[in-house]
Amino acid sequence: QVQLVESGGGLVQAGGSLRLSCAASGRTVSTYAMGWLRQAPGKEREFVAAINWSGGRTDYADSVKDRFTISRNNANTVYLQMNSLKAEDTAVYFCAANPRRATGTADYWGRGTQVTVSS
Repeated sequence: QVQLVESGGGLVQAGGSLRLSCAASGRTVSTYAMGWLRQAPGKEREFVAAINWSGGRTDYADSVKDRFTISRNNANTVYLQMNSLKAEDTAVYFCAANPRRATGTADYWGRGTQVTVSS
């Protein structure tokens, strides 16, 4: 079992920045790829970013590439640095273990943190 707790969401103006954090716990969490999903009102959950277990490889949705950066520290803490935020980035952001780009799902995910970008 893997437990994921997100923090760092909030309200920001368009063009601003936020950094999300995820504290992961569980016996084998260090072996998982980690990432972020998001779900905007009225839309399905979608893939945002992922990082492999060692931190050496990352992947991003086209909509956030060159604006968001994912990183991990000691394998159990994952960050998402979000710059140049846009109104369309408004969503609940979920930390995820083994996120799947194609389906916007994962083996595990947290309860989410709200990010609201005002235009």
